[in-house]
Amino acid sequence: MSTHRLSRRSFITNTFCVAASAVIGLPALDALAQTQYGGPQQPRGRGQLTGGFQRQFRVPAMSVAVSKNGRFVYDRAGGMADHQHMMQAQLDSLFRIASLSKPITAVAIFSLIEQGKLRLTDKVFGPSGVLGLQYGKPPFMQYVADITVDHLLCHTSGGWPADASDPMLHNNGWDQGKLISHTIANVPLTSVPGAQFIYSNFGYCILGRVIEQITGQPYASWVEANILAPCGITTMQIGANHERDRAASEVVYIGQYSEDPYKINVLRMDSTQGWIASATQLVQFLNHVAGAPGIPAILKPETVRMMTTPVSVIPAGSPLYARGWMIAEDGSWWHNGSLPGSTSLMVRTPDGACWAALCNTRTEPHDEMDSALINMMGDLASSFSG
Repeated sequence: MSTHRLSRRSFITNTFCVAASAVIGLPALDALAQTQYGGPQQPRGRGQLTGGFQRQFRVPAMSVAVSKNGRFVYDRAGGMADHQHMMQAQLDSLFRIASLSKPITAVAIFSLIEQGKLRLTDKVFGPSGVLGLQYGKPPFMQYVADITVDHLLCHTSGGWPADASDPMLHNNGWDQGKLISHTIANVPLTSVPGAQFIYSNFGYCILGRVIEQITGQPYASWVEANILAPCGITTMQIGANHERDRAASEVVYIGQYSEDPYKINVLRMDSTQGWIASATQLVQFLNHVAGAPGIPAILKPETVRMMTTPVSVIPAGSPLYARGWMIAEDGSWWHNGSLPGSTSLMVRTPDGACWAALCNTRTEPHDEMDSALINMMGDLASSFSG
């Protein structure tokens, strides 16, 4: 994967401006980041890469994994997962993965397509749509009844962008049903579906409801049983909103520059930004999507090609985007993620190498940290031969 070409592109990231009730000062963050990532058994050069990244961006805890030819060559976690209780990050520590949730949702959608239960061309809203009249009745606002499953996967539904107006950032007390009903009735689309790329967290929230409608099960339960379990992943789950409710082995998130990681409705973000995982689990997922030596594939090769073929309406200068995956110039599939208190990355290269990295903080502006993480992980992965 050409990490330098990729890092020069503008990232598709989600900006969350959340006021913190208590700001953690930078000296305190420096203190939290003193424990370097990794252990004494790792080669010094690789430890310097990850440790240097943690110090530069004041990252208290980090989880990193790399595989080649389906076998792990690097799998480490370390740093301070919970400073108050002096708990170190472990291999099974869980981190919010933010928009890395979108590829998981995309794989779930394509699994249902392979089973003949769904089509990319299926309409989503209206009497003939997958979701029918659950979220409103005709007449819908302009273009809403024209949205298909493929439009949502490709971020070409015509609106609801991931900016300050993002529906996922507002009305935190509403459940998904009320949020969707209100948004499609009151927030107009700005272009014909299929005509323009507009990165949308809200679109992937809708895809979660499509999965629920088709399967008759809660989104997370179906994905856990039908996508993650075949990968050997058992503890990935949707994260909680509050620190006191976090999962066993979940890290504590540290906000920088007035961000509060615990003022986000992560539960409602399930299919778009809600999963928590370890880097190990994400690499397991990456290895299983298209298979690897000794590892069966979740999806058929022709399905993977469809899922990872870039759409044609990407603006100049933006990363190529397919269906749930960004696509690098060399054909790697990848996605990054960013939330207050979270920075994440996962990559699968054309030769089947896979890597993932998770942090329990982010800086502002976070594009710099995103780009540095890509470069650091590219250097780390390339240090392994074979």
